[in-house]
Amino acid sequence: MNNSHARLKDNDKVVIGIDVGTGSARAGVFDMSGNMLASAKRDITLFRDNANFAEQSSNEIWEAVCYCVKQAIASSTVKPQQVAGIGFDATCSLVVIGSDKHPITVSPSNDPERNIIVWMDHRATEQAERINQLKHPVLNYVGGKISPEMETPKILWLKENLRQSYDNAWQFFDLADFLTWKSTSSLARSTCTVTCKWTYLAHEKRWDAGYFQQIGLSELADENFARIGQLIVEPGTPCGEGLTETAAQQMGLLAGTPVAAGMIDAHAGGIGTVGVNGDATANMAYVFGTSSCTMTTTKEPVFIPGVWGPYFSAMVPGMWLNEGGQSAAGAAIDQLLSLHPASVQAKLTAKEQGKPLPVMLADLVLEKSSSPSQSVELAEKIHVVPEFLGNRAPFADPHARAVIAGLTMDNSMENLLSFYVAGLCGIGYGLRQIIEAQAKSGAAIENIVVSGGAGQHPLIRQLLADACGVPVISTQASEPVLLGSAILGAVAGKVCEDVSQAMDQFSAIDLTYQTNEAYKNRHDTRFASFLHLQQCARELKG
Repeated sequence: MNNSHARLKDNDKVVIGIDVGTGSARAGVFDMSGNMLASAKRDITLFRDNANFAEQSSNEIWEAVCYCVKQAIASSTVKPQQVAGIGFDATCSLVVIGSDKHPITVSPSNDPERNIIVWMDHRATEQAERINQLKHPVLNYVGGKISPEMETPKILWLKENLRQSYDNAWQFFDLADFLTWKSTSSLARSTCTVTCKWTYLAHEKRWDAGYFQQIGLSELADENFARIGQLIVEPGTPCGEGLTETAAQQMGLLAGTPVAAGMIDAHAGGIGTVGVNGDATANMAYVFGTSSCTMTTTKEPVFIPGVWGPYFSAMVPGMWLNEGGQSAAGAAIDQLLSLHPASVQAKLTAKEQGKPLPVMLADLVLEKSSSPSQSVELAEKIHVVPEFLGNRAPFADPHARAVIAGLTMDNSMENLLSFYVAGLCGIGYGLRQIIEAQAKSGAAIENIVVSGGAGQHPLIRQLLADACGVPVISTQASEPVLLGSAILGAVAGKVCEDVSQAMDQFSAIDLTYQTNEAYKNRHDTRFASFLHLQQCARELKG
């Protein structure tokens, strides 16, 4: 938290961004230049009864959101009447609510509090595969294949496995849309959520009834889509009459405070970063968190096999979006490290130093290297394809699996560092593969603009630049995802004319990490090995 609030006058406006990630809810208060004045965070529970299931509670999330807003406002010393608007972003998770406005279980446990199927939940893999075999034309706008991370396969799973929950559901919400409904009582959905994860055709402003009838969800079409969204609006559009009395009291804000139609969390990171140099089409937003998300903006639609989209007005209004990424990124590094015998002792050391294990390891790597780029030499002959949760792009293959090659009997801390650097390179080569697939289809980029908690260390940013052969830009915003949702609040509160103007006003470049040409050949060779191992894994799986 910085002390920018010391410069605020009593009548200066602020905006609030609220982010609900996989593990926590956060709120940030921002001034009109994009400086974060204060923030607050509260952890939320993730229920994992088996490897393919991940569930959460919308009641718990709402309580966490209200707590964070109250805490952030108190820390910032601003008054509720200074808040011009608030914006939400959240993971693309499915929330199920009954006609009594209470949660409906999505869980085999039958716990009604567990009413959210989290984005990373893969229970609907079979349903997604059946949908893909039908080859409906709407799939052209999700890269040719629907993912089990998306919402229609999950709803189909509910119909087939928890029929009572499906029948009794009053609304199926994406989590960001649930939060705006809870705040305002408006049933408006964001073009970002329903276009990217629900098969809404934003460029034609319609749902395709034939798709729902074909896949086995004809009830949703027969009801004229009343349960999944009839009013679809662009991100930043004011919802309803603003905060209801109840929501305002819970947040410590004023009733009627404008609330913006929200976004998926990664896309908020995109809004908070891609406009940084005035040309959103030149920049790929790379949100490096538990998973990673790549977002590329184009003026005309570009169809890229295995990359989601093109989506119209899903991130930057009036522009097209292609979205890729890696199903496990930060989580893949955590999983990789957990496999090494030295990780137990390393975790204890990291705890003593008050650092997350990956941060401590990154610091150690820099100590042992003459430069961040030179650290690739520590990887030696270890190669990692970190697809522990499948391949999101460019193969859209939930069955892909990780590969680790080059293991010896070395259980030392030094070997753990080699393991770690090889894992980071593997993340970089997966990103390079997406960049190359997009360029081949006509969506080339000039820069990677990085955000997300797992991508904050300078070692990681330089290794990404070297592994991809593309400059990596960081922004001045310490929390670009929160900033992105705050930008939406600024548009809803009419302190900015539109999203493009707000992006320009709130974002600024911090550092640029250029590709180190001295290590180009080494990374080219390692990338070729990455592709070979990936192909071997596909053949073995077959």
